[in-house]
Amino acid sequence: MTGPERTGAAPRAAGPGAGGSTGPGAGGGARPGAVRHAAPGAGDHAVPDLDFAVTGVTQERYAAVPTLRFAVELSRTGGGPVRSVSLTTALRIDVTRRRYDARARAALAELFGGADQWADGLRPLPWTQTTVQVPAFDTRTTTGLLVPCGYDTELAVTKYLKAVTDGDVPLDFQFSGTVFYDGPGGLLRTARVSWSKDAACRLPAALWHELVERYYPGSPWLRLSAETWARLDAYRARQVCTGWDEAVCRLLDAAEAPADTPAT
Repeated sequence: MTGPERTGAAPRAAGPGAGGSTGPGAGGGARPGAVRHAAPGAGDHAVPDLDFAVTGVTQERYAAVPTLRFAVELSRTGGGPVRSVSLTTALRIDVTRRRYDARARAALAELFGGADQWADGLRPLPWTQTTVQVPAFDTRTTTGLLVPCGYDTELAVTKYLKAVTDGDVPLDFQFSGTVFYDGPGGLLRTARVSWSKDAACRLPAALWHELVERYYPGSPWLRLSAETWARLDAYRARQVCTGWDEAVCRLLDAAEAPADTPAT
């Protein structure tokens, strides 16, 4: 994978009214262990400010389904130490950040239209949204973000990744969630992670294809309704086909045969 791309974000200011307690007796009578929302502060009790970078991507070797593991680095650029982070990540493919040859354009016509429509038809493709729990850290830590890679060819993301066989796939990561930290008096406080926090990286297209091929070697998936599957299964049984490939090939051969050739 090529080097990570970093994008900056302006520091977040704590929102108004963020210092209210979730328990009774706000203003001095808070019970021990109560959670308070963030208020402006300084030193070790200030709201932690976080930056993010995606530093690598690998195959998750022993997952039950094809899965990519992205290494997400969290850096504290201000405020006090972090108790934990409930980190939500929205992942999408920024299809405009790469070039496509004639073969890829033909394969992607269903998603983006013909050549005359590409200027207006290219739009980012949402891939997934996931949440992970990040344990306590002081200045820097790395967590793994697991992204399952289904092979349902009806999904736009799968169609795109299947069509792009070389180069890199440009990805955007948008982060949000909740950061937990110690406030004055040992009270646990919370603050929001703004959606303005983001990062980018490039996924080698070959890595996705190798991963899917390892789980589904030479066998793309095709979704059928129960009724269509029943008809196809009945046809397979009547024709004494040795498998599904033979049944489908017979139907295709009959459909593509000249009009004067009797069907099977």
